[in-house]
Amino acid sequence: MNEVDNFRDDEFRVLGHHDTKSPVPGEPTRRTRLAASIVSAILVIALGVLAIVFWPKEKPVSPSNRNSENAEIKQHSERTNVESSIFSTETNASYTERIDTTVNGLSVSIYIPHNATAELMVGKPNIADKDIILIAQAADIRGDNYRILGAFILKGEPLSWGRSREGYCAIIDGEITVGTSENSPLFEKATETEGYFFRQFPMVTDGTVAKTAQNNETRRKALCSRNGQVFIATTAEPAYFDDFAQALAALGVDNAISLVGSSTAFGWYINAAGEHIQFGEDIHKYENENYILWRQ
Repeated sequence: MNEVDNFRDDEFRVLGHHDTKSPVPGEPTRRTRLAASIVSAILVIALGVLAIVFWPKEKPVSPSNRNSENAEIKQHSERTNVESSIFSTETNASYTERIDTTVNGLSVSIYIPHNATAELMVGKPNIADKDIILIAQAADIRGDNYRILGAFILKGEPLSWGRSREGYCAIIDGEITVGTSENSPLFEKATETEGYFFRQFPMVTDGTVAKTAQNNETRRKALCSRNGQVFIATTAEPAYFDDFAQALAALGVDNAISLVGSSTAFGWYINAAGEHIQFGEDIHKYENENYILWRQ
């Protein structure tokens, strides 16, 4: 017999109900059954409230959201690993450090010049010049008159004018600035200080991928700055402009502009062992071919 069955008949009259039927000995009365139902209902409701409040909640994840989250985790992991292994070398020697990595599925080579001063030159470079530790073609050449496309200043002397491309590189007193601007004051400053200046397509501006109308695939090069360090990055295979720009942004590049690309664009670098390693083809096609270089 439960606790409810022990209640006396007069205790139920407190609720205002009078049972006119005489109770049968050993059988639960109507009042007893009513009380038991009320107690059971209260217990069920209480348990339900507790389950709702304390039951662990899990936010449903759709397949697309799950894939997106996994991609973000993978990208963050890749970027963290890349940043921990690149751009950290310190040395007193003059040479170019080459680092090959993969970013966003794109194979990228990074060329970091150490202890050398940057400058521009026009004309065919002397491949026997051992003081040049890194050199690559800089500004594009026009297809109609074979002149340099965009503003170009060589040791303070303007050789070309124009703002068809907003990206620029300025070298003032040996310090390189890579940026994006239609009217950079560094153009005038380069003319006043025997500096250097040229324009190209912007790829990354303040850490953000720049937009461009270029849609073709080709071997690409870029002049990049990251936390004050300037280097050249190239693709190992043909790539779209946007894909390369996104890879540079993932590397943490602050600003980047394109350089003359294609698999034939000529240049070379000197590694830590003193080896002269060439890329592209040593074919001088135009009088106004120009280069950015680092000299020890």
